[in-house]
Amino acid sequence: MEPKRLYKSKTNRVLFGVCGGLGEYFNIDPTIFRLILVLLICGAGSGLVAYIVAAIIMPEPY
Repeated sequence: MEPKRLYKSKTNRVLFGVCGGLGEYFNIDPTIFRLILVLLICGAGSGLVAYIVAAIIMPEPY
């Protein structure tokens, strides 16, 4: 069995596919990750930095 890999989503993307990729990896609706991201951005602004870093680090799917 091949190990599960974290990729940006090709199909469920709004900006870069980070939240869609996290949703596919954890089998959770990506909207939940988007809501958490908005709360983190509104709270301390750390969510924006985390999203940018994830968009740079996460690979594109094949």
